[in-house]
Amino acid sequence: MSVPRYCDVKFTLVDINPSSITFRRFNFDRMNEDNKDARPASLNLYDQASLDNGQFDPNSGVKRALKTRHLSMIALAGIIGPGLLVGAGGALSSGGPASLVIGFGVIGLIAFAIMQSLGEMTTLYPSGGAFTGLADRFVDKAFAVAVGWNYFIIWAAVLANEYNVITSVLTYWSDKVPQWGYFLLLWFAFLGFQMLGVESFGEAEFWLGLLKLVGLFAYFVFSIVYVAGGVTGEVIGARYWHDPGAFNNNGFRGVASVFVFCSTFYAGVESVAVAATETRNPRRAVPLAIKQVFWRIVFIYMGSAIFFGLTCPADAEGLVGGSSRALQSPMTIAIQQAGWLGGVHLINAFILFTCLSAINSSIFIASRTVLHMAQTRMAPKFLGYTNKRGVPVYAIILTNLFGALSMMNLSTGAGKAYQYIVNLSGVSTFLVWGSISFTHIRFRRAWKAQGRTPDELPFKAMAYPFVAYFGLAANMFLALVQGWGTFAPFNAGNFVDAYILLPLFPVIFVIYKFWNKTKWHRASEVDLDAGQRRDIDEKVTVESVAESTEKLSWWKRIVASF
Repeated sequence: MSVPRYCDVKFTLVDINPSSITFRRFNFDRMNEDNKDARPASLNLYDQASLDNGQFDPNSGVKRALKTRHLSMIALAGIIGPGLLVGAGGALSSGGPASLVIGFGVIGLIAFAIMQSLGEMTTLYPSGGAFTGLADRFVDKAFAVAVGWNYFIIWAAVLANEYNVITSVLTYWSDKVPQWGYFLLLWFAFLGFQMLGVESFGEAEFWLGLLKLVGLFAYFVFSIVYVAGGVTGEVIGARYWHDPGAFNNNGFRGVASVFVFCSTFYAGVESVAVAATETRNPRRAVPLAIKQVFWRIVFIYMGSAIFFGLTCPADAEGLVGGSSRALQSPMTIAIQQAGWLGGVHLINAFILFTCLSAINSSIFIASRTVLHMAQTRMAPKFLGYTNKRGVPVYAIILTNLFGALSMMNLSTGAGKAYQYIVNLSGVSTFLVWGSISFTHIRFRRAWKAQGRTPDELPFKAMAYPFVAYFGLAANMFLALVQGWGTFAPFNAGNFVDAYILLPLFPVIFVIYKFWNKTKWHRASEVDLDAGQRRDIDEKVTVESVAESTEKLSWWKRIVASF
């Protein structure tokens, strides 16, 4: 039997049955070990379709076991945790309730634009490394290295903060076990769970995510009843917008500082791209997850910003950045002021469960990022190892080790430790998001330069090129102004904390580029076929969906986009 040949990679016919033809692909990278820029070769539809029927990704070795409902819940509620429930107190303390709403709204618009850009690329190329791999393909390998390491730093910092919060909650309940003892117990527990594989991660995230949504909705209902006077008999209304004030007497300085906190809360919306490689049906799951980000922004983030500002005063001592060494959520303080002291334990239990999910997500995202980087010579080679279950063992261990940063709270207090780590990760978030927008612009230029039209894309970003250029400009601006509060009065320590990671991106880029002599990819030379996961029938399905969408009226198209 002859096999149609559409590319230069050899395939060996290993199985024939009436429904499919299975091929085994030679290891392209090992055939080209001397070529540092070697890429997986392009696959035709027939060969790629047969590979997709396998359980493991042929390039990274990870298992494709995440279901559509898993990815949807990860997009909607996956990273909701102490960053939002506790960290929002830092934003409230720094800028007041008005700054909280402004910060969540502005960063929400940027996050939505980023997800539109990312969704267009990831649906077509659900490859390992997500936007790190896309930056390598469409921009420059050195650019991808800078993006990848900055993204890893974000999740290493987020992970440390989550350990910080969960150990603080456990210490609040019982200090008979030292905080470092709780950390060690949790560290080994999370490490063992991650070793079970991506199926366990997906199921845990689905049910914990559902619990988080129910808990947050319950707090929103409580907030409405409380401010209306249904709990204490006293109408609260917008009291805390007047005393201590909408901006907590900090003006623009407070607004600028809130952007750093909010960028950390939103970090994770892009995680669906990282998980796409381990998804069974990315062309169905990724667009659905991208669309659900809109509802995550409106319901979860904006709802939290409004209700936290209504129920908790910005000058409360227990907030991040407040005068207390303790670390409390705005939810906890609101419950206390409502007179239900026992409710504090309920809120802490809820935060504990969100931490379980958030720590799992952080380890997953960071480990998969460094796994791809190791497999494409952007990180030490040993980190690219996966076992027979598709688990990146060494990448997970390395990632989890960064949780030890949380132990700085033993000397500074949980609140100060949280704020220090947030400042470190905030500017990296803006740099990574801006890089995603820039990569999208480069992708569209290559797509156009090679004679292809946007109608051929399985998922099209709304309002291109506006979303891409808006995302790029907004993130570069926020990366520069996020440390505004350190200038007046000037605080050298806070200034370094706010901006130390800003020059890291160009330093990594320049060093890697000159050391490895990488080249900037021309639009006409970019490989637009490699890495696509598609089958024979999928093209027909996508075209039929696109045709049906074109028949809708303009307002129905907008609704369908969400």
